[in-house]
Amino acid sequence: MSVLVGTSGWQYRDWRGLLYPPGLGQGHWLEHYTSHYVTVENNSSFYRLPGQETFAGWRVRTPAGFVMAVKASRYLTHIRRLRDPAEPVDRLMRAAGGLGERLGPVLLQLPPTLAADPGALDACLAEFARFGVAGRPARVAVEFRHPSWDSAGVQEVLTRHGAATCWADRLGRPVTPLWRTADWGYLRFHEGADGMRYARRTLLDWVRRVARTWAEDADVFVYFNNDPGGAALFDAAIFASLIRQSGRQASHTWEPGQPAEPPA
Repeated sequence: MSVLVGTSGWQYRDWRGLLYPPGLGQGHWLEHYTSHYVTVENNSSFYRLPGQETFAGWRVRTPAGFVMAVKASRYLTHIRRLRDPAEPVDRLMRAAGGLGERLGPVLLQLPPTLAADPGALDACLAEFARFGVAGRPARVAVEFRHPSWDSAGVQEVLTRHGAATCWADRLGRPVTPLWRTADWGYLRFHEGADGMRYARRTLLDWVRRVARTWAEDADVFVYFNNDPGGAALFDAAIFASLIRQSGRQASHTWEPGQPAEPPA
């Protein structure tokens, strides 16, 4: 496939007049989003896991080929802290299964207070291995936020399960290990050096890292989480353009200067 570029969520009021026409009701924002992007990262599932019927509704509202990554519930990552994962993983995957073939990777963002526990991570990833999506094993990306996870033993656990190390940037620099632990990748941009937009040279550095790490036919999912003022929209467009300039394919995005079309 290609480098799939999107944003972390789609319901941001700052995006009115940029991505969303002023007169378009919020209930239609997802459909409008999918006319500009082929992927989105659903963060709302972290705070409150929707039921299967809600995920199924999102499936109906999105076109064939659209991919929704799902951030795992904080019950699994922050309350259980990966311990006794069978029930929360089962509940998460059965609910998200409502997306059918639209279901993309599941993101496990670990709390910054959770020190390394390779055994718990191993057991958690083993639970995800029981589920498949569109005829292939479920994809899981793990975002580490405590420095103790940066070890060869943890890297081996991810590699053995085919789970991706989530690469993350904050303030224009990497804040996670830059391991390649799967044949696909996952990259998150939290905020640029000024707290909002990313410098072009920073995005170009990340494009080069992607090119050095994954083959051209590998799936690499890229999401921008710096939503204030529409920063994510602008940075996603620049990143996708830089990917194309590097000779690789990138999914389409909203382009700066592209007027928001009035609702039908």
